[in-house]
Amino acid sequence: MPTLTKLSLGLLTALALAPAAALAAATVVPLNEGWQFRLAPDSAETARHPDLVNWTPGRVPGSVQTDLLTTGNIGDPFYRDNEAQQQWIGLSDWDYQLSFNVDAATLKQDHVDLVLDGVDTFADIVVNDKPLLKTGNMFRRWRIPVKKVLHAGNNTLTVHLHSPIAKLQPWLLMQPHALPGEFDSAFGDEPKGKQTSNYVRKANYQYGWDWGPRFVTLGIWQPVRLESWTDARLDDFHIAQPHVDADNAQLAAEVSLQAGKAGAAHVTVSWTAPDGSQGQTAQDVTLKAGDNTLSVPFAIAHPERWWPAGYGLQNLYRFHVEVKRGNDTLGVADRSTGLRSIELRRDHDQWGRGFAFVVNGVPIFAKGADLIPTDSFPERTTPEQLKQLLTSTRDANMNMLRMWGGGYYQSDAFYDLADQLGIMIWQDFMFGGAITPYDHEFLGNSRVEAEEQVRRLRNHPSIVLWCGNNEVQTGWESWPDRIEFKKAVGPEETQRVENGMRELFGHTLRDVVKNNDPDVPYWASSPSTDYEGEANVLDNGDYHYWKVWSGSEPIEHYLDVTPRFQSEYGLQSFPVMATIETFAAPADMSPNSPVMRAHQKFANGDGNDRLLLYIRGNYGEPKDFASFVYLSQLMQAEGIELAAEHLRSARPQSMGSLYWQLNDVWPGPSWSSIDYDGRWKALQFHAKRFYAPVDVVPIRRDGKTTLHLVSDRTTPFKATLRTRIVDMSGKQLSETSKPVDAAALASTPLGEFTDAELLRKAKPTRSVASFDVIEDGDVVAHHLLYFGLAKTLDLPKQPGLHADWVSDGDKTVLRVSAKQLARGVWIDFGKLDATLSNNAFDLLPGEHVDIAVDSKADLAALKSALKLTSLVDAVKPEATP
Repeated sequence: MPTLTKLSLGLLTALALAPAAALAAATVVPLNEGWQFRLAPDSAETARHPDLVNWTPGRVPGSVQTDLLTTGNIGDPFYRDNEAQQQWIGLSDWDYQLSFNVDAATLKQDHVDLVLDGVDTFADIVVNDKPLLKTGNMFRRWRIPVKKVLHAGNNTLTVHLHSPIAKLQPWLLMQPHALPGEFDSAFGDEPKGKQTSNYVRKANYQYGWDWGPRFVTLGIWQPVRLESWTDARLDDFHIAQPHVDADNAQLAAEVSLQAGKAGAAHVTVSWTAPDGSQGQTAQDVTLKAGDNTLSVPFAIAHPERWWPAGYGLQNLYRFHVEVKRGNDTLGVADRSTGLRSIELRRDHDQWGRGFAFVVNGVPIFAKGADLIPTDSFPERTTPEQLKQLLTSTRDANMNMLRMWGGGYYQSDAFYDLADQLGIMIWQDFMFGGAITPYDHEFLGNSRVEAEEQVRRLRNHPSIVLWCGNNEVQTGWESWPDRIEFKKAVGPEETQRVENGMRELFGHTLRDVVKNNDPDVPYWASSPSTDYEGEANVLDNGDYHYWKVWSGSEPIEHYLDVTPRFQSEYGLQSFPVMATIETFAAPADMSPNSPVMRAHQKFANGDGNDRLLLYIRGNYGEPKDFASFVYLSQLMQAEGIELAAEHLRSARPQSMGSLYWQLNDVWPGPSWSSIDYDGRWKALQFHAKRFYAPVDVVPIRRDGKTTLHLVSDRTTPFKATLRTRIVDMSGKQLSETSKPVDAAALASTPLGEFTDAELLRKAKPTRSVASFDVIEDGDVVAHHLLYFGLAKTLDLPKQPGLHADWVSDGDKTVLRVSAKQLARGVWIDFGKLDATLSNNAFDLLPGEHVDIAVDSKADLAALKSALKLTSLVDAVKPEATP
């Protein structure tokens, strides 16, 4: 197999056993180089694209779209409105072909298998003109015995790819009804309400979503290889963890081995602990010819446990297994994993039934976001980009990501990074919200997919939950199109559809997890009560809240709900101008230009008007397009901060905040806090503060403010609360201090105050409250509180922002200060990329913030490009008092 450094992330996303679990007794020949592709000669598009019928070099892993881009046959799919012009690709059939040599030694082996780790999606596999297999699932590995059809010398492998839309649409249009799906095509290739995506095991988002484009990919999206063996093939090596605590880890090494013949064998398991100490155990076994599952129980005393970020070290053990028959080695494999216990605690209490993750006995407030796929074309994401994304997650004090169910299962490399960084993963199975078919073929196909994926990923300590789907149950119960569907088809068909979903999500997937990864809990749907009752309720299970944004309700309504665990909520924003300029021309720079509407997928482009609604309601009228972009980010950041801090302050009633969404699949407006180019939006900088281990949270409503000290520390601490009222021009009007005792793993109430008690005659439109938690002389938490919407405040028109560059050893530090209050300070370097330790903050008069700046650009270029913006710079004067 090619080395890790030469692989794209797409190749790393293999569904096969990772190279770390090497197969000593099998010969592996990669088949990833030398492929060609073409438009299938019988495709309807050959008349418009006759040159594409000729064989052209292609890439595996890859897709037709990226191959056409590489060969210059199409333009950048993300530029302006190119998306609309490229829909024909996903409606056509395509061929991939490879010539490869097979030597005589390979053919002397008893077994020769062709292994395709992922084909997207309906494919006919042909070797030397002999049809061998028809595939039907993007997420499965396909292993095909090929010894009988190979010959010494040159052989030919052909993969004929069918358009999933063209293949399924004629059948669907003849059905009496179509199951409710997600988003209708904006391009007319499928009739409204007649979506084929429900019926195929393919990444749903590639059919278009309300944050991403419609690119129905076709290709061999995972590696291909030839495996040959005679004595044995080691298929899987897993470390089960039936019990782990501080004193003892009861474990079992589970080995899946296909043996060529029966007989006695010897299994040796050894390990290296994080501190370098080593251990070993061994067991004699009897193999049968065919498939064998071997289990070797053992224990490790006083294990060095794996912890989520912020709670301890991310300790990882290295395990090695060797299976021998006499002096012959049948198979060896290596695994790294962390030892930990996972519990989804669901205690009954005064608020209903809880929903809390407990790791190694410690209840963890989950802080994070929802993760969507990293690109419309998965093979384009590099390991470096993946590392940047997960490092950004950790740097923003997050400890959990929910991997949303409408994409694809990520690579081993992704989960390896999550293990190393302590990012807990809530793992959805890949069902994105559409109503699923109830036939046995679909159910069986889905079951095999789930078994393969759970077995592939179960050694990652970062995975703390397997979840059946995203929004299938809540959609079935409450979405208008589902309600109309049930009326149209009648009670008998309604019951069949519902029974099918309950079988898949309530039983089949649950049993897959129970049988293959029983150490990790299963949850039927998000949001749900795990089929204890209705989904998306406040007093049981997890909750998705969309009345703010989708329902156009004011941001303050985030305070109306306090669920047990809020796994979705969000506000949109645009990416920064540097990212916008990668997909738009100067003529496109207005919120409702055709290109901006094409990249705004919410409400068919009307989402930009929704952005303006919230911007105008909170800040006023943007001066220009760049101001609109800036204000969209400020609105998103301040709104999500309000919601997240409300949830944290409500601990233990609420035990999780996962906002929608962390990342993007393409450049454009969305709910993300990190844009497609990896740039942090204002929300990501705010998250670093509102997800900090210690936070002081003032929540103001109806003229009253409640104050909480939130701590994720596992031990209590003593501190001082300092409260100041400051005039926006710089005069300190009052200051009080009092000692506070912060409880461990808790939200400690610090009091409730009326505006009059805080302000004491100070003018509310000209004053701000500053709360600081001081421990041993250091400010460990800081928060400002305003007494009204931003547009109602008398903000200084000239805050006097100033920047100085100061030296701090070998670091470049930018010191930003303000003479008067500066709200929403944003530091920007235009097209120069720079990583900042802080941004998107408010500055009190006379105070400064030091920001570490890391950039490939030199200091002179950074100084020249630097631009400081605050709220008053972006709002038309007539829109402020």
